[in-house]
Amino acid sequence: MIGWFLLNLKPKKEFRVERLFQEASFDFYLPRCREGESARAFFPGYAFLRFDHPRHYKLVRYTRGVKKIVGNEAGPVPLPDAVIEEIRAREVEGFIEIRTVRDEPAPGDEIEVTEGPLKGLRGVFNRELSGHERVLVLLNFVSYQGRLQIEKARVRKVESS
Repeated sequence: MIGWFLLNLKPKKEFRVERLFQEASFDFYLPRCREGESARAFFPGYAFLRFDHPRHYKLVRYTRGVKKIVGNEAGPVPLPDAVIEEIRAREVEGFIEIRTVRDEPAPGDEIEVTEGPLKGLRGVFNRELSGHERVLVLLNFVSYQGRLQIEKARVRKVESS
């Protein structure tokens, strides 16, 4: 059965494995995103490969850089073509573009905590921390200045009037 399968790859080997499979004329899909001037894997450690299972199983499984073909106890699980099409539909000039619903704060913007025990507290957005899931906010309490690390989803940019 020919289909798309998810490969779990060894750390930082995505581009090398891509080259190997492309040289062997397989359909290989490694979604990319921008990181400054360079590109990186959108799903680090994972890529998609279209192949004939079980005919090419051993060839794929034992390719240098491949850890495993993702599946269950019965074996590799094929992915619907629609999954690959949906990911590719998010590409702009070969890179995945993440669409954000809300206006992201920039350093210096006033923000407000939207949930949790500090809800309603205002401060100044300082910077994103590693992983882009937490942010550093400078808070002003009457005569006290402090810093707060908080999940990015718990703050919103205050609209200037």
